[in-house]
Amino acid sequence: MLQHLRLAPRLHHLHTPRLSSSLSFTTKYLLILPNSSSASTHRSFHNSSSRGISALCTAAVEQAKAHSTEEGSFFADDGVTWKSLGISDRIAKALADTGINRPSLVQAACIPHILRGKDVIVAAETGSGKTHGYLVPLINKLGAVSAPSEDDLSGDTLEKHETVLVLCPNVMLCDQVVGMANSLLDQSGKPLLKVAAVCGQKGWPIFKPDVLVSTPGALINYLFEYDRQKRRREQFLRRVKFVVFDEADMLLCGSFQNQVIRLIHMLRFDEKLLSRMSNSTKEPVTDEINDHELDEKLDAGVSEADDSYEEEIENEELLECSKTEQENSNGTGARRDWRRVREIYKRSKQYVFVAATLPQSGRKTAGGVLTRMFPEATWVSGAHLHRHNPRLEQRWIEVTTDTQVDTLLDAVRYSYSIDDSTRTMVFTNTVESANSVADILERVGIRCMLYHSDSSMEERAVNLCTFRDSGGVLVCTDAAARGLDIPNICHVIQAKFATSAVDFLHRVGRTARAGQAGVVTSLYTRSNRDLVNAVRQAEETNKPVEEAFSRKRSFRNKLKKRG
Repeated sequence: MLQHLRLAPRLHHLHTPRLSSSLSFTTKYLLILPNSSSASTHRSFHNSSSRGISALCTAAVEQAKAHSTEEGSFFADDGVTWKSLGISDRIAKALADTGINRPSLVQAACIPHILRGKDVIVAAETGSGKTHGYLVPLINKLGAVSAPSEDDLSGDTLEKHETVLVLCPNVMLCDQVVGMANSLLDQSGKPLLKVAAVCGQKGWPIFKPDVLVSTPGALINYLFEYDRQKRRREQFLRRVKFVVFDEADMLLCGSFQNQVIRLIHMLRFDEKLLSRMSNSTKEPVTDEINDHELDEKLDAGVSEADDSYEEEIENEELLECSKTEQENSNGTGARRDWRRVREIYKRSKQYVFVAATLPQSGRKTAGGVLTRMFPEATWVSGAHLHRHNPRLEQRWIEVTTDTQVDTLLDAVRYSYSIDDSTRTMVFTNTVESANSVADILERVGIRCMLYHSDSSMEERAVNLCTFRDSGGVLVCTDAAARGLDIPNICHVIQAKFATSAVDFLHRVGRTARAGQAGVVTSLYTRSNRDLVNAVRQAEETNKPVEEAFSRKRSFRNKLKKRG
């Protein structure tokens, strides 16, 4: 039964047996069973082919491991250690206690730049160690000193207390970053630093954290709450010395963009205030104004920066055409942009942007925004950014309405029958599709968990914890494709093919992480055939995958012409 799956790249046209018509669903769901008048015998999940399935999957994993040994490496060279990168022995021991004895290639590339205080943009493939790549050097820069107690939060102690701000697009990623930071323990078994999250139901911590992890919306809501006496906006912005944007491509586009740009402008305006204070012989003006006046100054500074940024976007093409004229104008009437602003004030904050996908083809993409706003930042790119991971074995199966359910079940069995702790993720494009797939799996005796936007936060957290601890099958939408670091996922199945290069790369990036091997099975239909062929060709020629998806519109036009 499974030979067509094992040999999918060459024999994807083979037919698979059909399931009982008792499993039929309405046409609005992803998977539609054939309407058959004759009922077939219900097939149990545990059948006589289990041993064959296990053997096939084991062979596939071994093949993938050999492939990764030959063509790809996760760790840095043997001579590169945490100490050689500038990390203290205390933090190196904390990392070793968690099983991280060596830095990865990406960590070895970005940590020295972060330690030197440069603005850094880390664009590297999923599972390359980016989170520790920024947490470790920033914790090292804070000196691994615990935050002051509440009794000490006054005067000079408060002003000297530095904070790392990490911005994430969702609550689950915030919790994951907090967990990774808290896993670094000192000799007494306590976390090296105080870490807190402000997101979802979590309010502002009563203690002053060394590392604060938040979503953009939650942070802005706190900063703009009316608080005349505490002046917390000024104090918080002053304490923040290191800012990390995790999943930067998501934060700088779509619904997050306005919030994130506004936060960047607020932080930069605070840098300008500090610069003016350091250049002035007078007492700091912020000590002489009340909170309402300071808020007006902050708002004015942000508005001023907003205007400059919008002007920069609108005039970008004109600037390219008249670059020579501006050089001859001796600075008169020059357009204000961030490159010019950065030259006239002393920097006091460091910015780090991290992403697994960072498109740069276009001025409105995340990469284009970063190029304009942070022109002097150091870029660190992974060896397989937007490209095929050599540790990943990909399988492609073309399905029809009649065969897709059986093929999906075979794909799940392909890895699920190895042992009970095997982890398999099944991706769909919609919530309705996820519910339909979960229903089908449950009906044939395959227990699974759901993860999508319609599930409550509590349900998602419980299912994710169960999946991480006990394994099984997680049926999900792209809500689970980003950022979630679940170890030892051996198989990712695309029950419905991804609609964009970003979604595709994040989906397949759930497996073959941290130097391990993995398998991806992609089911696709005739309507996706040209797109799939382009993706496979991009992988075979080691070209960026997004180039294939950029041709999707032309593929659709071809299909229309074919009728």
